[in-house]
Amino acid sequence: MAKQCTICGKGSYMATKRKLLRGNYNPTVKKRKYPNLQKKAIDGKRVLVCASCIKAGKTIS
Repeated sequence: MAKQCTICGKGSYMATKRKLLRGNYNPTVKKRKYPNLQKKAIDGKRVLVCASCIKAGKTIS
């Protein structure tokens, strides 16, 4: 199973952070961020669904 929402297709993305140290910005740190995926039973099958889709009450169409 991929780290991706079955309903909306939300997946991971790269995020950067500017670190300030003594008035100077150091090189940015790249970090991969993942969606909040939960296992949910839909039509008898267990699928990965993000928390925002669960909150909105979205279903597979």
